[in-house]
Amino acid sequence: MTLVIGGAASGKSLYAEDLVRRMGRPLVYLATAQAFDEEMRQKLDRHRARRGPDWRTIEEPLDLGRTLAAIGGDTAVLVDCITMWLSNHLLAETDPEEAQAELMAGLALCAAPVVLVTNEVGLSVVPENALARRFRDAQGTLNQKLAAKAGLVVNVVAGLPQALKGELPA
Repeated sequence: MTLVIGGAASGKSLYAEDLVRRMGRPLVYLATAQAFDEEMRQKLDRHRARRGPDWRTIEEPLDLGRTLAAIGGDTAVLVDCITMWLSNHLLAETDPEEAQAELMAGLALCAAPVVLVTNEVGLSVVPENALARRFRDAQGTLNQKLAAKAGLVVNVVAGLPQALKGELPA
């Protein structure tokens, strides 16, 4: 498992897509974003067009654990992104700890190599409202759990990858 972390618009998705492509396997893209407005629909369309037809896209805003557990080992998987997935759970008012446990179990059962994209949310000011603080804390905790399990953790800043754990592929 590889974790690609960075700020918003840092280039982490592009870097993660490249990592998965270089695995030389059929490509699976687990999309967690939901298009609630026209701007988001356009962003998702741009991402689909950029990836091209080689990717099999599975839209999974909530049940990543079960989806990951069912994926065969002959593919390479990109989950983009964990931050949207966690936001979906908080907005759906599900238990984030239970969702995280299901995600970790699904990752453990997934036979394919997985690259996860997530946002670093702890470098900003303390959020002003309770929901935003709850999200920041839950995302920070989840990022730590994922980083502990990952063999490679890459921080992307301004499109530049830095290995935080493991070594960047040549």
